[in-house]
Amino acid sequence: MLRNIRINLFAVTFILICIGIVMIYSASSIYAWERYKDSLFFLKRHISFLLIGALCAYLMMVIDYRKLSSYAKPLLIIALLLLVLVLIPGIGREVSGARRWFRFKFMSFQPSELAVLAVIIYVADFISRKGSLIKSFWKGFAPPLCILGATALLVLLQPDLGTTLSLGVVVFTMLFVAGVRGSYLLGVFLSSLPFLYLLIFSVPYRRARILAFLNPWLDPKGSGFQIIQSQVALGSGGWFGVGLGHSRQKLFYLPAAHTDFIFSIIGEELGLIGTLSVIILFVVFIRQAIKIIKNTQDKFGYFLGLGLITMICFRAMVNIGVSCGLLPTKGLPLPFISYGGSSFIFDMVSVGILLNIARTGEYP
Repeated sequence: MLRNIRINLFAVTFILICIGIVMIYSASSIYAWERYKDSLFFLKRHISFLLIGALCAYLMMVIDYRKLSSYAKPLLIIALLLLVLVLIPGIGREVSGARRWFRFKFMSFQPSELAVLAVIIYVADFISRKGSLIKSFWKGFAPPLCILGATALLVLLQPDLGTTLSLGVVVFTMLFVAGVRGSYLLGVFLSSLPFLYLLIFSVPYRRARILAFLNPWLDPKGSGFQIIQSQVALGSGGWFGVGLGHSRQKLFYLPAAHTDFIFSIIGEELGLIGTLSVIILFVVFIRQAIKIIKNTQDKFGYFLGLGLITMICFRAMVNIGVSCGLLPTKGLPLPFISYGGSSFIFDMVSVGILLNIARTGEYP
């Protein structure tokens, strides 16, 4: 049974990655030629990310995933140290006012992606060790909350509110399923709302995004431009799309067409059939992943898998929701499909770990 689940999960992931390769080239080729005089620029870089991700995923598949629990704290310390280093001018790379990347010759590395994985591993290990103490505030809830708070603070300083929110959703989901009292989670959530309000409405570009979400036509050439163009792309596709490669919105109308808004290009070129197919593939992926953790024999594997599934599911829902105008604009990529170095690689690492967890019965 688990072997069939592994095959299904691998097959769905492979299909999503193939869709991503095709759509990244379609959405980026003209922009790449205009900027770099090489229509294959983004495709070639994405293929290099794919090879790196495949290697990392393979390594995650061949080792016993339970060994990750012994590296939970060292990995978390390394991730937090990298989050500090990326904020230092001259070390971290700044783009459009955000300092989130380490820049190397052939690729950029976003330490917040490693931090997300490190926190998930740490919380899964913590839950598996604490047992019934997880219901205690000071012994079971406070430690992972402090780790979440420290990580969130460093990520917010970049600034990156989207990753912070997604990490909070993942950790709270893991703690809730583990048996942490709902009153603790609700109390922290309610107490964080004033800070979230300040983070959004005290920063001009975030406030503009919320106002654009409520009514993009108030500023159609400014803050509402992306949402409007995204909806135009989806609406233009109809049932069957205008044809692969024939998108008009990718002709410098829709910003980030190959990254944050690739779902809109799928809708324009492949129509409602194409977008529904992608959504169905994600539903199948999540169902197969849930079957894996339901058959997991150890607590660490269960909560590790739960955290990874929640992260992928949340990012997919937010990306699709933003593209459809159901959520405010937020820079979270569509897993396995959007162009992106670190996020794409860590999505593949997550799949490697899930496939490894599915082999739990084969370990002594």
